[in-house]
Amino acid sequence: MATHSLETPAQLVDQRPRVVVKTQGEIMAHDSGAERERVRGAGASVAQGDTEERLLPALELAFAPLHKAAFGTATGVAGALLLAALTVVKILSPRAQDFPLGLLAQYFAGYSATWGGVLVGAVWGFTVAFVAGWFVAFCRNLALAIVVFTYRTRAEIAQTREFLDHI
Repeated sequence: MATHSLETPAQLVDQRPRVVVKTQGEIMAHDSGAERERVRGAGASVAQGDTEERLLPALELAFAPLHKAAFGTATGVAGALLLAALTVVKILSPRAQDFPLGLLAQYFAGYSATWGGVLVGAVWGFTVAFVAGWFVAFCRNLALAIVVFTYRTRAEIAQTREFLDHI
């Protein structure tokens, strides 16, 4: 039985127990055909209802907003590991001695290509990558909200375009 909404698309594709997201954060698992028929509603064709049943949760996951702090933390950890690894490679590898990694000290206060600089570089790498990741998630969420708002508004206008003609 699935307990996380990220498992929804795989379960819908291979016909395992299904997951229905009732509201944000509230998940109800079911796998009975009678329950699917009740949820599908009266009058819907079986093929159309089954397709919609598979498509809607997948679309909800595709258009779900990114959690800005989580995305920032993930990119921050990656940035910290990358800068620390670059510094360690510069220290240990004789071929990397000519690489001008020390120029990062112009941007990151306290950084140097030494063992102490590994920790300082990791802190700076986390900070810069966190801010960049947070901003990317913010921009993606904003762009997605604008696109969804635009499509929803166009659909509502198209649906009510002939409203006054019927009065």
